[in-house]
Amino acid sequence: MVEHNETHLDRVFHALADPTRRLLLERLAAGERKVGELAEPFPISLAAVSKHLRVLEQAGLVERRIEGRAHFCRLQPEPLAAAEQWLSFYEGFWSQRLNALEAALKADPGDQPPEEGNADGRR
Repeated sequence: MVEHNETHLDRVFHALADPTRRLLLERLAAGERKVGELAEPFPISLAAVSKHLRVLEQAGLVERRIEGRAHFCRLQPEPLAAAEQWLSFYEGFWSQRLNALEAALKADPGDQPPEEGNADGRR
């Protein structure tokens, strides 16, 4: 099952990699919208917006509902939780590393053991 989860996470990050798709998700966070409404502020064709929406659908981030000729999209935030979980590990990792660096920079140089070499610490 790990392979399936990794593939799904890859699709989520691929979908989030594009600024147009991120803006589409941001607009959908306010609620369900027609595809035409979603496309209005973008300087690209309706067909291009539809392609972006398909990528978001494949990643599970958007659900499309068809009513007659109208296509409605809404945000599906659940896949973002897996991405957030993956990112949070690295947030903790970098926080720990940066805290250690800060402590090392604040440490009194007299507290540091001399480097190998001469008795006074010179090489």
